[in-house]
Amino acid sequence: MLIAHVLRDKGAAVHTLPAGATLEEAAGELDQRRVGSLVVVDENGAIVGVFSERDLVREVAKRGCAALSDTSVGEAMTRNVVTAHADETVDEGLARMTDRRVRHLPVVNAEGGLIGIVSIGDLVKHRIAAAEAEAAAMQAYIATH
Repeated sequence: MLIAHVLRDKGAAVHTLPAGATLEEAAGELDQRRVGSLVVVDENGAIVGVFSERDLVREVAKRGCAALSDTSVGEAMTRNVVTAHADETVDEGLARMTDRRVRHLPVVNAEGGLIGIVSIGDLVKHRIAAAEAEAAAMQAYIATH
């Protein structure tokens, strides 16, 4: 199964924000959108980072509640963005997430343009569904032979 299949099933909506947003604004977006991360983009829509709940917690732990209004997303975001391509397999995405210890992969096209995002939960859900379908097919085959 490909990451493209996951995007097809979940949709390609990606929630973004600019690096100049405050942590308070980012926290509001995370809550309103009910997501665990936001892709940080520049004025041209290019990916410059990922801002996650972890990033928020780390900054508040370091600087206290004042960080919410005094710190920009650009200061707190993860800059080394780990991405995926739609033609990669779910297993490749899961392996990359495990290796790099990330929970979200922005999905980019060949030119690096943002086309979606997948979470580890999205990929695990599809991996389980594939395993269940395979098991059901095996059971059906065994039952007819």
